[in-house]
Amino acid sequence: MSAAVPPVDVPTRPGGAPRITLIDAASAGLLLRQHFSSGDPGPVIASLAHVPELVGPTLPFLGAVLGPSWIPAREKEIVILRTSAVMGCRYCTEAHSVVALDSGLNVREVRALRGELPVGDVFTAEEERALVAWCDAVAQGAEADIRQARQVLDVDDARLVELTLLVATTVMLNRYATALALPTSLDVRERLLREDL
Repeated sequence: MSAAVPPVDVPTRPGGAPRITLIDAASAGLLLRQHFSSGDPGPVIASLAHVPELVGPTLPFLGAVLGPSWIPAREKEIVILRTSAVMGCRYCTEAHSVVALDSGLNVREVRALRGELPVGDVFTAEEERALVAWCDAVAQGAEADIRQARQVLDVDDARLVELTLLVATTVMLNRYATALALPTSLDVRERLLREDL
């Protein structure tokens, strides 16, 4: 099931510039300043700040789906990183390669999720291979693949709903980040170089 995903090589615009101006603390509206109080909030918030009325409902939703839950951080990062690689999102794949390392995945596992190594050669646990197959099927949207992946993913309905919403939310963010050519932070790029990723 988990077919090889081509390594992510999605170029940004010439020079790596985003397609919009990212709002900074000096330009942020009064109601958004809390998000800039600790410095750069990252390109997702800095881009959403163009439409302040979307920040209020969007950030709690993203926090609920992507944040801590009863699904372990390692498992969440398998889902987010694999989905981002399948969708070809440079920004999310780079950012979540680092988050995945910090969540307990090793460099070989990150490489496999990014499509640089065969998943079956790196992930030996059947549950994790089934999870990757679920990510691939849901992200790509083929009903036959989803049906087949569900047969091997041994989870209850509540966990399936949360995992599926995690894939779907990641796809949404992948499209958003790719369409706006959001930039990867210098810290992330430096970490990827140190890890030879």
